[in-house]
Amino acid sequence: MNINVVTPPELVRLVVGLVALAAFVGLNAVVLVYLERKVAGHVQRRPGPYEVGPHGILQTVADAAKLIGKQLLTPDGADKFLYWLAPILAFLPVFVLFMPVPFGEELYSLDTNLGLVLILAYAGFAVLSLCLAGWASNNKWGLLGAARAVSQSVAYEIPLLLAVLAIAFMTGTLDLREITAQQGQWPWQWNIALQPLAFIIYFTSALGETNRAPFDLPEGESELTAGFHTEYSGMGFGMFFLAEYANMIVVCSVATVLFLGGWKGPFYSGVWWFLAKVYVLLLVMMWFRWTYPRVRFDQLLNINWKWLLPLGVINLLVTAIVIKLV
Repeated sequence: MNINVVTPPELVRLVVGLVALAAFVGLNAVVLVYLERKVAGHVQRRPGPYEVGPHGILQTVADAAKLIGKQLLTPDGADKFLYWLAPILAFLPVFVLFMPVPFGEELYSLDTNLGLVLILAYAGFAVLSLCLAGWASNNKWGLLGAARAVSQSVAYEIPLLLAVLAIAFMTGTLDLREITAQQGQWPWQWNIALQPLAFIIYFTSALGETNRAPFDLPEGESELTAGFHTEYSGMGFGMFFLAEYANMIVVCSVATVLFLGGWKGPFYSGVWWFLAKVYVLLLVMMWFRWTYPRVRFDQLLNINWKWLLPLGVINLLVTAIVIKLV
């Protein structure tokens, strides 16, 4: 007796998408680490990596091999289960965050009309992993870094949500594909032209959410050694490292969809426009890191509570009033 098993198309898309995303995250980590070193070198008038491979292009591969070969150690007095759960919890949810992101008109892993909700919900695992890493390490610097991470994440999530809600109010949907479809091909037809303040609030909050300089207080090397991941070596540290760069790509991808027209461009719209916009935003994040000094923790919170939050509320109220009147 022959039994024909029919695999649902969405399941096939999901499996293929997860495999492709795994390759995409790994390849981008290699490219972005090299790119960040070169940006740092040019900003600070240094050559950056130059010895391993042509123009230092294989330096990141050599560093990855070094991390993989390092011994994994558990500190004395640490909670072993939570200590090793933290880097896994930091990295695995990244794939869920990418799934509803439309890289092209038909290039996505998960078709859902609640893509924004899914991304915002699973993004909370990042701060949980940092909290577990700092607390379970039995290290005072790690614990201070974890406390900073929680305070920073709780603070900057609010204006980020307000900026996202402004776009949701304006478009009337939480579907990332529909939000992209409502935008035109030219820059003045993108949501950034109608919501420039929301874009500034979103991007600034995204820097805080991803712990990027000048808001990298949870791992401030000058006062906390390495913060929440002080005790991690080898691929324990490597998974936090991968997760940071993957989260950078996620926030830039969401910004591209919400504000910059997604895969649409003036000529020959497609995935290349999406990636070009994402990489421009990533270069801006790197430029900020190597240009601006790290803020103090009180300044970090003041920027949020005194500026971003009030501006986000005002922008959302104005958006709601305009939509109601129109």
